[in-house]
Amino acid sequence: MSKDPLLQPYRLKSLTLKNRIMITSHEPAYPEDGMPKDRYRAYHETRAKAGVALTMTAGSAAISRDSPPVFNNILAYKDEVVPWITRMTDACHEHGCAVMIQLTHLGRRTGWNKGDWLPSVSPSHKREPSHRAFPKKLEDWDISRIVQDYADAAERMKAGGMDGIELEAYGHLMDQFWSPLTNTLEGPYNGSLENRMRFSLEVIDAIRKRVGKDFILGIRFTADEQLDGGITPEDGLEIARRLKATGQIDFLNVIRGHIDTDPGLTDVIPVQGMRNAPHLDFAGRIRKEIGLPTFHAAKIPDVATARHAIAEGLLDMVGMTRAHIADPLIVRKITEKREGDIRPCVGATYCLDRIYQGGEALCIHNAATGRELTMPHEIEPSKISKRVVVVGAGPAGMEAARVAAERGHQVTVLEAAPDAGGQIRLTAQSARRREMISIIDWRMEQCLSRGVSFRFNVFAEAADVLLENPDVVIVATGGLPHTEVLSQGNDLVVSSWDIIAGDVRPGNRVLVYDDAGDHPALQAAELIAATGAHVEVMTPDRSFAPEIMAMNLVPYMRALQERDVRFTVTYRLKAVRRSGNLLTAVIGTDYSAHTEERDFDQIVVNHGTVPMDGLYFDLKPRSKNLGSVDQAALIIGRQQPLEANPDGAFALFRIGDAVSARNTHAAVYDALRLVKDI
Repeated sequence: MSKDPLLQPYRLKSLTLKNRIMITSHEPAYPEDGMPKDRYRAYHETRAKAGVALTMTAGSAAISRDSPPVFNNILAYKDEVVPWITRMTDACHEHGCAVMIQLTHLGRRTGWNKGDWLPSVSPSHKREPSHRAFPKKLEDWDISRIVQDYADAAERMKAGGMDGIELEAYGHLMDQFWSPLTNTLEGPYNGSLENRMRFSLEVIDAIRKRVGKDFILGIRFTADEQLDGGITPEDGLEIARRLKATGQIDFLNVIRGHIDTDPGLTDVIPVQGMRNAPHLDFAGRIRKEIGLPTFHAAKIPDVATARHAIAEGLLDMVGMTRAHIADPLIVRKITEKREGDIRPCVGATYCLDRIYQGGEALCIHNAATGRELTMPHEIEPSKISKRVVVVGAGPAGMEAARVAAERGHQVTVLEAAPDAGGQIRLTAQSARRREMISIIDWRMEQCLSRGVSFRFNVFAEAADVLLENPDVVIVATGGLPHTEVLSQGNDLVVSSWDIIAGDVRPGNRVLVYDDAGDHPALQAAELIAATGAHVEVMTPDRSFAPEIMAMNLVPYMRALQERDVRFTVTYRLKAVRRSGNLLTAVIGTDYSAHTEERDFDQIVVNHGTVPMDGLYFDLKPRSKNLGSVDQAALIIGRQQPLEANPDGAFALFRIGDAVSARNTHAAVYDALRLVKDI
């Protein structure tokens, strides 16, 4: 028997959970037609197979038609969901993993122009800033209908074999009743806390009548909104006491904060650069004072913090949700005493932001997450060992080297810089984004443990590669900043990289022209503004930094809005000319013929990268495949055909930004899906 606190079983009512690690409710947006089909099942089954004790499916499975998902959630109001739930729960149960689901009515946290185009509803007409719909104020018949919808959905989940359900009461309809900020009803559902909780208690009573006393029922609730006039910690404790007093609630899952704005959501679910486990002690206080089984998750990315939460009695079950997105094999690696092999969550929160941008959760550096049907989390060894040369040690090259080494190949990496990392090492120059370097550090450890040979300070040319007598060459040389974007004055501007790397000192009055919309522009702006300089961030788009997305934008805005920084949208930098000691920016717009001129002492351009592809084209005529990629084979996971050039000596591929300017996830995915079949 292990003495590890995380590996101790836990008894929840009649259910024995085999350890103390859980995945809290979250919606990766993988349903098809609102149903948790094969992709959804495979995602949870992979983590169940690796040993997690409890997986909580569905962030916000919708219980009513006037609670349309804001992204692709499970539709718990449909009877046809039951067989899909059954398949998923059966698959997880086969591995001894308990399965629950979160049910909710979103209230005002949705829109009217989705689903069946029904008005959103709430206890007030007050609009939620994030989702912008002005809700209908609930009537008595709405309340009765929604209570029954909850009961119907719970009955479906029990029929599907779930071990229990969790009700969501943070930012959704239930706590919209609780909070004085969002409840302006008259009569029995407003006023005293007893009245504001009436709806929730009616829902709980209705569910219990349908599912019986033995079925597990919990609630994930905000015990402190951290908003003036909202639910206070004292209110939260009293709500918890009243829930316990019903005798019908089996666990509490504690949230602190509010999610009606992007900054609020980011404080509830912190991103990189923010403190780990910021609400853990608060959750521990709830557990101590209330005495119900207590769950919690909020930036608990590492085993040490999770172990502390259990060992110190702060929690009964610890949620490691984003950590399991990065590495679904955490529990197996703990039990096998391989904690050093756990792929770290770097807090990039690409997973959550990507849902709103691209409609699916993806991990910034685990390209198999969400692709369990086609991409492996564990690499199968090759039957034949080959000599593989990887040129470039950025995220694409490091992933290619790792996967090739796990395949059993002899791998040599040539890198021009003195250290691995590429653009990741540049990104990590910003203190707030330092966690990103773990993307490289983890891969370096994995590579070194498998005998990969690294040669740094080698600006590889074709002759250097050929000396290795390779069977396969993978060019991952990345790109260089693209600043040749103006009709005049390209030689007068500097790149975002120049500022971030410290190669160019910030000016005093600076224009940061961002035509890429990704992190480097705002990283540069943050560094410049910190010197006390005036900064204008300009973009030709209708919104700035669209590639950074909502949650990652919050820390930038908190830093920049404290400084002398202005944001200008829908204007394009067309040219720059020198005017004495200043630079005159010629500024236009895509919307009209309007132009204007303004003076700065420094102009910074962020326009992505251009590939460093010279080595690739030098090697291309000597390769078996002439550098070509069979896209059909790549997509379905077959080995690449190599018949294009019978005289070729090796297979040649290029990946990541050596192909085109993209992002870290694209670079890692390029490498994984290519090299896993070499």
